[in-house]
Amino acid sequence: MENFKDKVVVVTGGAQGIGRCIAVEFQKAGAHVCVIDRQDGEHFVGDISEKAVLEQFAQEVISNYGHVDYLVNNALPLMKGIDECTYEEFQYAMSVGVTAPFYLSKLFAPHFAKGAVVINISSSRDRMSQPQTESYTAAKGGIAALTHALAVSLAGKVRVNSISPGWIDTNGAVYEGPDAIQQPAGRVGNPMDIANMVLYLCSDKAGFITGENICIDGGMTHQMIYHADYGWKLEV
Repeated sequence: MENFKDKVVVVTGGAQGIGRCIAVEFQKAGAHVCVIDRQDGEHFVGDISEKAVLEQFAQEVISNYGHVDYLVNNALPLMKGIDECTYEEFQYAMSVGVTAPFYLSKLFAPHFAKGAVVINISSSRDRMSQPQTESYTAAKGGIAALTHALAVSLAGKVRVNSISPGWIDTNGAVYEGPDAIQQPAGRVGNPMDIANMVLYLCSDKAGFITGENICIDGGMTHQMIYHADYGWKLEV
């Protein structure tokens, strides 16, 4: 495991799922991890859609540590579609999924340490969709684009990359049959698949990688599927 001893890591949405896995792996590697999440716990509790919350959180991190080495923008926007999603709900999804990552990057910009890295968690939905997922999909597309913009603006100071997970089961379930074999990797993903890439991208081994979006989806977005292929059926 890469040594991140005494590095300062910020993880949004780090109380459960992929975010918690990322936070735990950094802690195992010796880092100081600052988590913000709406869920109650021994972390900063707050809604990152609110400007004042972001400012208070950033101030607390800098007050406690003086700098930030790695920022992982992981918090999930809500998923609602065009039939039911209200204007306010769509705005909320954008606030959580795009505005908060931008504003945290801005707030920490003067405090990023040498060799700092920003990782944005997007989704394979940034390039493909199911019906009625507009709020989530738009937010994930936005953070993927924000990634290369920040990489250029912060060039020479901070490396910025994004990861687009596919189907990641966060409950420890093991899938067999069509759910598994429809994916070229032969299985459904798990949070460690994402955490491993986050830690790699934050390491010196990834020093020449910036502005990239890396899709970790078991190959699903590259597989053409027709009726009756790989356990899929079209039922009408």
